[in-house]
Amino acid sequence: MAQLHDLTALEQGEAVRTGRVSPVELTEHYLERIGRLDATVGAFITVTPDVARKQAADAESTASAARREGRELPPLHGVPVPVKDLSQVAGVRWTMGSAAMAGHVATVDDHVVTKLRDAGTILLGKTNTPEFGLPAHTENAVAPPARTPWDLGRSAGGSSGGAAAAVAAGLAPLAHASDGGGSIRIPASVCGLFGIKPSRGRVSPGPVLDDVTGLVTSGPLARTVADAAALLDVLAGPMPGDPYAAPALPPGETFTGHARRAPGRLRVAHITEAPIPGVELHPECRRAAAETAELLRELGHEVEELTIPGDEALGRAFTTVWEVLSTLVPVPPSGSEHLLPLTRHLRERGARVTGTEFAAALYRMRGTGRLVAGALQAPGTGYDVLLSPTLAQLPLPVGSLRNDDDPEGEFAAMAGFTPFTPLYNATGQPAVSVPLHWTPEGLPVGVMLGGRYGDEATLISLSAQLEEARPWAGRRPAVW
Repeated sequence: MAQLHDLTALEQGEAVRTGRVSPVELTEHYLERIGRLDATVGAFITVTPDVARKQAADAESTASAARREGRELPPLHGVPVPVKDLSQVAGVRWTMGSAAMAGHVATVDDHVVTKLRDAGTILLGKTNTPEFGLPAHTENAVAPPARTPWDLGRSAGGSSGGAAAAVAAGLAPLAHASDGGGSIRIPASVCGLFGIKPSRGRVSPGPVLDDVTGLVTSGPLARTVADAAALLDVLAGPMPGDPYAAPALPPGETFTGHARRAPGRLRVAHITEAPIPGVELHPECRRAAAETAELLRELGHEVEELTIPGDEALGRAFTTVWEVLSTLVPVPPSGSEHLLPLTRHLRERGARVTGTEFAAALYRMRGTGRLVAGALQAPGTGYDVLLSPTLAQLPLPVGSLRNDDDPEGEFAAMAGFTPFTPLYNATGQPAVSVPLHWTPEGLPVGVMLGGRYGDEATLISLSAQLEEARPWAGRRPAVW
């Protein structure tokens, strides 16, 4: 018999609107599962039962009134959506995954949180993240490591590892996440989920501590394409003062609508090699992309193999910007001694970057964006979509990436683990990870699709077509 967490987020929202399920019932169901299973998967840093129950009661009152009065409700009204602990929720502990901020409480809502409140969603808590979101794993000093529910000995990736673990283990129907170098797509791949890294400016980063470089954006993690599209509809939209704004959808259109729309025939470039010199692809990662290329051909798309030459200068530029970003988190003076070795290493290096070096690194990334837009994805002549593996390796054992004795080596190992994802943060293009492949041992392996700037709609339509051709939602991990 199906349980509440077997329903998709949109199915839960529909059940709330019709009165078949109450937000209170949904919330209690997930709080019970979190209490029973979270210690196993390490999904949450802070659980907020009092906040969740208050919001659920309010959502039920609103839903009852809407049914009496014949009013429409937002699609995710009454649906639980946890928030990654890099974002602020007023009145809730905000650690950013760091022992240096373990007792800090946020005083304002980030814009994404305001939008989640306005959509009627329920805050179950703050999901696990590595310190300041810097590594590609989720192992910190304030919570247990986040583990993929498909193999509890392996990491859920990072930096949205807690969000992915929560959704993949059925502790939440979908989740807010964020991505500055792959932090949505990496956990999506290793946890068997669909994740969207939106275009630069699609989701407002404000109002405070927003990323001045444009690398980082919030986005959704979900089990289905339609659920992720629905959450993107909630999160999307500029706010006053935003430094970037992605092109809006035509009036009356939604990303959810594009999940129900055929993409048409597309021209796809299959990137066959990692764009970092010396990085070897695991055979299963290579196979996942190759099988997806063949499936796309079967669906009527034109697919060509493409090799992008390794660009060491772009890698150096990205690293420089990442190091500077690590210095911008306001660590209390008394908290510096609690920082992990990788964080200290990056902050020390970032503090030595000159203004000229920082500007040059940003220019390099902007130039790469223009190159990709002009040479690879020019409208009418270029490719509509770029296909590659999401990662170069399978889900890794917990602790295998983290190296407190050699933080520089740790950073280099992460680059070899995830050589494909940072390109889209540098260029600002949208990208998704699609869970189309599993190894014979049952480990998920994602494939990545990158689109033209501002064109999440095509990626969503194509991903939904792939989901229909090779459904994945019926698969269940060891923890469910």
